[in-house]
Amino acid sequence: MGRALHAPDGGIEEACDAGASLLCADPGIRTAVDAELLCRAEELVRRAWERGWQPADVVRTVRRAREDARPARLAADLIAAESRRYADEDLPPRWAAQLGELPGPLRSDGGPWFDAAARRESLDRFTLLSEVLALLGLLFRLPRTEPVGPVPGTGAGRFPDPPAATSPRGDEPKLLGRIRALLAKAEATGFPEEAEAFTVKAQQLMARHSIDEAMLAAGPNAPGDAPSACRIGVDRPYESSRALLLDAVAAANRCQAVWSGDLGFSTVVGYEADLRAVELLYTSLLVQATTAMSRAETGRSRAGRKRTKTFRQSFLVAYAGRIRERLTEAAEQAAGESAAGLGGRLLPVLAARETAVAGETERRFPSRTRHAIRGAGVRDAEGWSHGTAAADRARLPGGPTGPEGSAQVSRRA
Repeated sequence: MGRALHAPDGGIEEACDAGASLLCADPGIRTAVDAELLCRAEELVRRAWERGWQPADVVRTVRRAREDARPARLAADLIAAESRRYADEDLPPRWAAQLGELPGPLRSDGGPWFDAAARRESLDRFTLLSEVLALLGLLFRLPRTEPVGPVPGTGAGRFPDPPAATSPRGDEPKLLGRIRALLAKAEATGFPEEAEAFTVKAQQLMARHSIDEAMLAAGPNAPGDAPSACRIGVDRPYESSRALLLDAVAAANRCQAVWSGDLGFSTVVGYEADLRAVELLYTSLLVQATTAMSRAETGRSRAGRKRTKTFRQSFLVAYAGRIRERLTEAAEQAAGESAAGLGGRLLPVLAARETAVAGETERRFPSRTRHAIRGAGVRDAEGWSHGTAAADRARLPGGPTGPEGSAQVSRRA
């Protein structure tokens, strides 16, 4: 197992096969081998938590590294097994939600776990053990990353759980239901104008809810509030364009996003109500963008060629740029309407929260850089035109900066 964990990049497969051969050599110690492997696996999973990772991050990273669903399923099994040690109250809310999204776990009581895994994956014992050793090696190599919450079982520590949001009207569950319904309609409609209208309306509701939360937290008897963070996966292909879209959504909702391209996620810093808005809206807009891009690709370009990688990249960059404008306009409209009823009290509160978010981002990522998306990202004028039109169908095609423009995304150094 030591050789498998410490093997050089070019020798991992050979080391895992050699380790699996040794572990399979003596059937008399099979039960002990299985129990020890599971014990070591739980230690490595726990080590990942202590190095700043969360369940969704680990499963996503395994899927990216191995480009196969099987290792990701095995990783989910091991995560579920390790998580049984915690009581429900020891799991932060986001952590519990991520565990709830994992597939149904296998049994983890020694040998039966391996037997169940072998049956489900249709693997012989040697191949299964080689896969498990490779997975443990990947967990062992996970780098330390900036935590976005407490480690399960350790209490609040440095990172208190985000407070339960309390709308001054007491209607937050109903409001979130309305927002989700609007975004579901935007994803389902075949009419781009309707999709845009539903999305803008959802953004306005999110912005008003965020303002309500800010004013409530700024009240004289309020316990106060502080920025926190969450991670959102930025998947292949076209990661830079997807990160740009997430950055646009975050900025419109008074958050800051920092992209860790090598790890496949962005860390979004902001207040809890705004983080929920970013998660909901980004997921929906990604679905809408993919649908619109697929529809555009059914035709052919003016030169008679099928759509290309540069077309798709340009489409997504232009889409993100126009969405940034549309969401910012909607958020500013909501803020203006709220300010009219609050006199001069709103702007100082919002300014203070933006300063707090910027300060927390700087604390977490003091060496982040700005990464320009140029060249290949916007080489296809038709892709740019289609992407802009998809984000703003009511206007004639053609982006505000044209195919020679560029965009930037904040990136972890």
